[in-house]
Amino acid sequence: MTQFVVALLQLISGQTQEDNLNKGISFCKKAKEMGADLALFPEMWNTGYTLSQDPEWLKQNAIGLQSPFLSTFCRLSRELDMAIGITYLEMYDPSPRNTMTVFDRFGKPVLKYAKVHTCDFDMERTLTPGDDFYTAVLDTKGGPVKIGAMICYDREFPESARILMLKGAEVLLAPNACPMELNRLSQLRARAFENMVGIATANYAYGQPDCNGHSSAFDGIAYGEIRPGVVEARDTLIVEAGESEGIYLAAFPMDSIRGYRKREVHGNAYRHPNRYQLLVSEEVEEPFLRDDSRR
Repeated sequence: MTQFVVALLQLISGQTQEDNLNKGISFCKKAKEMGADLALFPEMWNTGYTLSQDPEWLKQNAIGLQSPFLSTFCRLSRELDMAIGITYLEMYDPSPRNTMTVFDRFGKPVLKYAKVHTCDFDMERTLTPGDDFYTAVLDTKGGPVKIGAMICYDREFPESARILMLKGAEVLLAPNACPMELNRLSQLRARAFENMVGIATANYAYGQPDCNGHSSAFDGIAYGEIRPGVVEARDTLIVEAGESEGIYLAAFPMDSIRGYRKREVHGNAYRHPNRYQLLVSEEVEEPFLRDDSRR
């Protein structure tokens, strides 16, 4: 396999869920024409990352896998012979979740992930956090790729990408809905570097409230041989979009990523997990005490 092509759908949402459905269909068709293996939506596309603390609003806007919205993307992935990473407010008890489902090119839901690190300091305090991080083997025309998922704020916790790397993920899909500036892009670059994974992030375009585009992809290959015996640092960035709405292709060089993971020193080869017990401690002390924090 040489490339795994992810289409980053950098969009502005419509006024209704039906608007977003129709716009999503159109952009997926364009992504297929451009040669994508997978089309990735920004965070919670069915509502345009609109949230409310009103339980009735949440009930009316949350959807399940059998809903017309998700069923349409299931059929579309099969019709286009292209995987789709669709994001949505998921119907769930006791309250909805912020979720992504990946339908493979045969229309099968191969990966479902609910955001673990909900933004409890904001409107996401009304949502149910996800329970774990998941991976799946995605069948593409070029061969299998092991994917994982994290959503927006998950990026700010190194443990998210680390667990996915430990579960064998090669490329992480990261829907997003926030301003992507230097520091947040640097977080993604670091997660890719330290885990030797590819990361594809789809953000809303400028014009969406509190968003600015800059969808991005990093391949995680920090060092390359420029000539026999001479290794030099390289830029892991594959693509960084501007602010405008559009489709931005990220071609992950899977053979190179796999070769790099076999020979380089990051990832899992030299870790000392028996020294990391503090990482699973539930204790929180000043200055990190927050009244709205959930465990």
